[in-house]
Formats: sequence, C-alpha cells, structure tokens
Amino acid sequence: MTADSPPRLSLATLDRVPAESRPPIDPRGLRPRIVHLGIGAFHRAHQALYTEAAEAAHGGGWGIAGVTQRSRSVVDALRPQDGLYSFTERRPEGPATRVVGTVTEVLHATDDGARLGALLASPEVTVVTLTVTEKGYRRDPATGGLALDDPLIHDDLAGRPAPASVAGQLAAGLRARLRAGGPPVSLVSCDNMADNGAVLRRLVREFIAATAWDDRDRLLDWITGSVAFPATVVDRIVPATTDTDRRTAARALTVDDAGAVTGEPFTQWVLQDIFAADRPHWEAAGVRLVPDVSPYQLAKLRLLNGSHSLLAYLGLEHGCETVADVLATPWGEETVRAYCAEAAQSLPPTEGLDLPAYIDSLVDRFANPAMHHRIQQIAMDGSQKIPERWLAPLRELRAAGRDTPLLATALAAWARRTRDHPLDDPRAEELRRAWDGPHTEAPRRLLRLLGAEDLADDTALITSVRAELDPRARPPR
Repeated sequence: MTADSPPRLSLATLDRVPAESRPPIDPRGLRPRIVHLGIGAFHRAHQALYTEAAEAAHGGGWGIAGVTQRSRSVVDALRPQDGLYSFTERRPEGPATRVVGTVTEVLHATDDGARLGALLASPEVTVVTLTVTEKGYRRDPATGGLALDDPLIHDDLAGRPAPASVAGQLAAGLRARLRAGGPPVSLVSCDNMADNGAVLRRLVREFIAATAWDDRDRLLDWITGSVAFPATVVDRIVPATTDTDRRTAARALTVDDAGAVTGEPFTQWVLQDIFAADRPHWEAAGVRLVPDVSPYQLAKLRLLNGSHSLLAYLGLEHGCETVADVLATPWGEETVRAYCAEAAQSLPPTEGLDLPAYIDSLVDRFANPAMHHRIQQIAMDGSQKIPERWLAPLRELRAAGRDTPLLATALAAWARRTRDHPLDDPRAEELRRAWDGPHTEAPRRLLRLLGAEDLADDTALITSVRAELDPRARPPR
C-alpha cells in the first residue's frame, strides 16, 4: 500500500465504509457455528449472504469458519481483513456493492488441520456446509462411490496427520466429535450434484469403512442416528472476480478489498428439511425448505447447468468470451430454448415449478450484459460435470424413445474440445488419449471414460455425434 492508496478493508477500517454498504449485523458478535469447506467465490456470494440475512432477522451468533482446500489465496486475502469482504451485485442498471460480515475466520485445510479438527468436534458447530466442486468429492466415475485409489484418499487412509481430502476431513472430524460427546450435526453439500446429500453420506461412510480404526463400526452406527445429510439446490451465477471488479468495490467502499466477489441479481437456495441440530433461520432469508429437493435439483442441473455447458463449448468454438456474448449471437437464445425444451422432457411434473417461466428466466439471466461470465470458466472440469448435466437426461430420454438432437450436439461440442484444445480437467490426459487410433471410435471411448457404457453402445447416438465431429458443426440458426 502506498501513501496515496486507500486502506484495506478490516474491522478497524469498517467505519470508513459508507453506512449503506456495511453489514446488517455486527461481525464482532458472531462466533464460528458453521464450518464451510471450500470457501471460494460461490459460497461468499451465496450461502454466506443467506446466513447473514438470517442472522440479521433472528440472531444466534451464526458465524462461519471458512476452509480452503488447496490454494492459500483466500486465506491471504481474507485473514488480514478479519474475514470481511464485499459482494457486488451485477445489475443491468449498474453495480451495487456491500460488505459481508459472516465469516469469522479463514483456515487452510491441512496447514490449519488441528484447528479444523477442533471446530468439527465442537458442540458449538452444528452445521458443516460444502462447496468443493464435483471433483473435490473424489468419486469413482464407474460406481459413484469413493475412489479409494485416488492419491489423496489413499494417503488419508494411510493416516496422514491432517487429512487432505474432504471425505477424510469429515470422517476424522466426526470421529473426534463422537469422542468428545457426540452432539448431532448436519453436513450440507451445496455442490451441483444430483442427490448431493446422499452422495456425501455415502462417501463419508465409505471412507470410514475403509479405515483401520478400531471404533469405525461404533462411528458408523452413531452417524446413522446423529448426523443428517440434507440435499440442497443452490443457484447463482458467480463469475471469477476481475481487477475491474476489485476497482469497482474499492470505489464504492473507499477501502481496498482483496476478497471481493460478484454475482448476478438472481439467487436461489432450496434445502431438504431434515436437519439433526440447530441451524440459522435461513427461511427468513428466502431459503425454501422442502421435504424433497430432487425436482428443483434436476431442473437446475439439466436446464441451467446443462445449457451453460453447451453454450460454453459452442461459444469457445465461435470466438465468444462470455455467456452474454453467446446470447448476443443469432443462434444463442435459440440454442438455449431448444436444448431446454429437449432436456425438460426428462423432468417430472412438479407443483410450483413452472418450467416455461424457468426457461425464460434462464434466457434473461444469460443475456445480462453486466455479468461478464467467462465461458472458459464454465468449460473447466467437463468430465466431472457432464455426466449429471447431459448423460442422465440423455439416458432417460433415449430409453423413452425420444429424439435427442441437442444433447448429441452437446456431446459433439465437448468431444471436439477434448480433441482440439488443451483441457483444464482432472482427466485431461485420459480424454486426450481417447483420440489415439481411429477418430470414429473416440466418442465411444470418451463415453466409456465417463462410465457410460450403455450410451457408448448406443449406435444411433454415436452416429449422431460422429456426424457433427467433422466438419465442425454449426449451432442452429
């Protein structure tokens, strides 16, 4: 910081921030009652805001201890700021920035492993939330269970002092919690996975079952009665923060913020109401608590996330940089609507879920020129995302005898990406090798890598995908 630069956001400088941009709660009155694994931009633009609004409405001291799994960048950004950061809502009419005050401390999962373990065992902590992305769960693509041969899982099972995998961290934390008296706790996956609550429960239990712990059976029995795994649906588009975003935040706040995040005006959180212990009054903040989140989950995964991935791969081929760029093309909106109309045929009818209105809202959200949501970010980790976004509806629709031209287009666009460009994907090398040998067989090999043997053996589907590989297919116009 130079003599002319503004001071950095922190509790000591919060009174410099314009009153309308300060948190609606006193950050000093919070204590860590929630542990969040994966404190990236999405959590800070979504669950942390809901928790702050619930705290403002009902109190309870609901602070969040945020944990980063890999990079220390979030720790380096937020720890000097006492956990404070800003959220800028990217409205079409102009940005609106304010400080968020719910994060009480920021940890690195392994560097601060002892503190993380103590928090997970603490009776004060009654909720653990997660946004670690699909690949952070270390699942076997063939079985959907825990990938026991994954190096992170293998080394955690071998007994490293501070677990580096999410399953290992939770298992060790629950074991310490049981030993400390066993107060109930709820573990809430907020990642874009179908049945995310059931998935998390399975992975934690499979990790424990694979250990050599002498109390593992007792621990598994205790989890059955004392640990809840609610399913969730979360929705808000949160682009990667840019230097321009940070300058916008600094102008609004009159202080610098190294942890600034941004997001669209739209936000949604649907929660299965099966908590095992105390939680914030999230319903006062607009969270929908329901017995079954699956209809909302399927609509979000298959329509929003599915069309997002399709737009990303097609848009990159056509020189677009953002989602709004794609929607500004002659074919962008038509592609979204055609894809959603096709994928929506795989969704069950649900009271209160208006699919035509939902699709209209997606078009409006994608076209928001203030978002600047980079499609390169959306295209990352395709092997982890598309099984649930594309392959699940594809499988159901083809079993019902329905045509799937847009889903075939989507697969072809992703396949071309694996062939023609370096990938930011945990399975990048395997995907590249799928093109060794005759290229006509690559679609089958790619689907088999994703655990979709049935689709790889679907000759009509493979023929449709092959037809779009060469020459490069153009989006509908």
